[in-house]
Amino acid sequence: MTRRKKLRWIKHYNNRQKILLVGEGDFSFSSCLANAFGSATNMVATCLHSEDVQITKHWTSIPHLKLLERKGCTVLHEVDVHDMNHHPTLYYMKFDVIIFNFPHAGHYDHLCERDDELIEMHKALIEGFFKSTRKMLNENGEVHVTNRDDFPYNRWKLKKLARKSGLILKEKVEFKKQDFPGYHNKRGGEINCNKTFPLNECYTFKFSLPEKSAEIYDCVSDIQIMKLEAVFQGVHLNNYHCSSNQPMRPLRGKPTSWE
Repeated sequence: MTRRKKLRWIKHYNNRQKILLVGEGDFSFSSCLANAFGSATNMVATCLHSEDVQITKHWTSIPHLKLLERKGCTVLHEVDVHDMNHHPTLYYMKFDVIIFNFPHAGHYDHLCERDDELIEMHKALIEGFFKSTRKMLNENGEVHVTNRDDFPYNRWKLKKLARKSGLILKEKVEFKKQDFPGYHNKRGGEINCNKTFPLNECYTFKFSLPEKSAEIYDCVSDIQIMKLEAVFQGVHLNNYHCSSNQPMRPLRGKPTSWE
């Protein structure tokens, strides 16, 4: 008989959850969780860059990556949040928690955080992330986005972006860096990428699928809205079909095992 792991918590996270971390800066947040759990076999930690670029931009990641390897974490480089649900390692995996801390579309000499152009880039990044994550959640799974909620970051409208992707806000809790020993937030991008930035009015936004729809299907929203409008207008849209029993897409092969 296999002995069940002793339950170990750090804030919202425990060692029995299947956890995916995306957009890691120097992997210090993943390292913090691994230290708290005593193991990282329940974790997949990812970043956008290749291993060489990662170490060049975030040299402080070297000890954290070594620790994660010792603790049994799966570390993946060159993972793009826009299509990570199609990544060959992640494709068949489902998670209890997917974490994206301080998402950011990059720093540019000609743009500041309050500029509309950069804000739209941030929103596109987060919307792409949400669309990927909704297909990667276990039943009752959650998506956690930690971000500043003061101006101009509150213009990103996280709740609205989540709703567009079929996710709802369950809870919003204050984020305190000191709750995660050893974690250092990083700017990323191309300018002063390994430096930190002020964490003013930070919160962790917890999103989930609506209770009734662990299976979200892509054809629902527009067609059902049209049908509802047609009912009130006395018009029948018999040419439109969208079955609530229709799965999103068939799986090709067997899911990856966590065991």
